[in-house]
Amino acid sequence: MDFVDYYKTLGVAKNASQDDIKKAYRKLARKFHPDVNPNDKEAHKKFQQINEAHEVLSEPEKRKKYDQYGENWKHADQYEQARQQQQQAGGGSGGFGGGGFGNFGGSEYTYSGGEEGGFSDFFESLFGGSRGRRSQPKYRGQDFNAELQLSLTEAYTTHKQTLTINGKNVRITIPAGVENGQQIKLKGYGSPGANGGPNGDLLITFVINNNTDFRREGNDLYKTEDIDLYTALLGGEKTIDTLSGKIKLKVNPETQNGTKMRLKGKGFPVYKKEGQFGDLYITWEVKLPTNLTQKQKDLLTELSKLSS
Repeated sequence: MDFVDYYKTLGVAKNASQDDIKKAYRKLARKFHPDVNPNDKEAHKKFQQINEAHEVLSEPEKRKKYDQYGENWKHADQYEQARQQQQQAGGGSGGFGGGGFGNFGGSEYTYSGGEEGGFSDFFESLFGGSRGRRSQPKYRGQDFNAELQLSLTEAYTTHKQTLTINGKNVRITIPAGVENGQQIKLKGYGSPGANGGPNGDLLITFVINNNTDFRREGNDLYKTEDIDLYTALLGGEKTIDTLSGKIKLKVNPETQNGTKMRLKGKGFPVYKKEGQFGDLYITWEVKLPTNLTQKQKDLLTELSKLSS
């Protein structure tokens, strides 16, 4: 397998900051996301490479190992352990398995990207191949990270969506009540494992876009509704929209501007708790009439005199 330069994949310099890496990843992920390129295999492949690069470079410890060991960064701990065992056996810089460590010297080694004399040959001499004394250990594949955009109304109901992962369509069920920033795991849909090891996982982060007039706080919803002056003074009824349909509310006489009312169980569904919902809070906003006729003005003047 050819060596993949993760820095080149994200289009950043090797001394890029974590913010630079995050910005580059988000920009490329939006461009090559399978939902944006549903039938483009090259875009899907590029999206996987971008996720793999971000997975490594966004974590300081993994990035440090990658900078030091190149494509074999996942085996860094084994290299260091083998080097220590060789030194303890009295080897100094030579003699392990009849081959010696050569240029391998911990932090002093600089990975060149080639095959000959690199860590791939060294690792093979330790754990496999014609000179090896042990079978190659199994390594779990890397996890992939992805974002899934949902509207608030989509997050309100349990529904299914089809995602394209590694060129395959995977149909998943999204439970009602997911929150912005919430993450779920699809086990085994990450990068393939090495030497028969298990695949990594796919971690999906939900991004909830509010396409409604409601404001969500946890499982509760908040909304402001207008009522006219006459309904506020005399009372009446007002039909409003909720995420589950229209309902008719009673407005009490002499309702003040800013009055709040609570509708129990009319809020957002509770995640993975079927039949449980938060509450809906309605705030009445009294709208004063405009463009009054002369007769209306006279009546209000008379009402004003009565009130005083």
